[in-house]
Amino acid sequence: MQLTEIEQTKLNQVRLDQSWKEGLANFLLSSQMDELKAFLVAEKNANKLIYPPSSLIFNAFDITPLYNVKVVILGQDPYHGPDQAHGLSFSVQKGLALPPSLRNIFHELNTDLAVPVSKHGDLTKWAQQGVLLLNSVLTVEAGQPTSHQKRGWENFTDHVIDVLNERREHIVFILWGAYAQKKGQRIDQTKHLVLKAAHPSPLAANRGGFFGCKAFSKTNNYLKQHGIEPIDWQLDA
Repeated sequence: MQLTEIEQTKLNQVRLDQSWKEGLANFLLSSQMDELKAFLVAEKNANKLIYPPSSLIFNAFDITPLYNVKVVILGQDPYHGPDQAHGLSFSVQKGLALPPSLRNIFHELNTDLAVPVSKHGDLTKWAQQGVLLLNSVLTVEAGQPTSHQKRGWENFTDHVIDVLNERREHIVFILWGAYAQKKGQRIDQTKHLVLKAAHPSPLAANRGGFFGCKAFSKTNNYLKQHGIEPIDWQLDA
């Protein structure tokens, strides 16, 4: 993509990993991104508390560059409680109680691969190995779940999925719940593995379809079949 000097200057101002910045340049330079930024600025000017903090909004992309992605775990919105969200889907910072969905994820991981249940919910180690922990919406107002839906983030993350779909091969997309599965309809399943199951939230998981999905072992088996280093899912030393 050939950029004008003005476009390059605008792109340089975006605080995002360089590989993603190049891959997502079309969207980052679009009017849709301008509208999304204007919305976030207006929210902050109205003294609304936004999670995660600005420096962590693109944390998933900073930890997992475009060409390092092996797996995508697609979430919906960031956690809206104090200090929970840090830019990685389903993950919370160390020292915080495990949210119910994450407890169920750890339970399934233990059942699937006998990985001990972690004492903390920080999934950074997964992200460092190539697991893109992607929420569909990257910000939320404190105490107001889904408050930043339909403001432009969904278009941004659709573009993320499109870039991975087109530029990469043999990525495992883990889609838990109807929302993630609908968003994943754009994925080319001849190039990538798509794993679907119920959402790990207690209401959905207890109805069946999440426990026993074996997403973690299926992911590693697929990666190994294609000569890709599998994920070490164990978080605690």
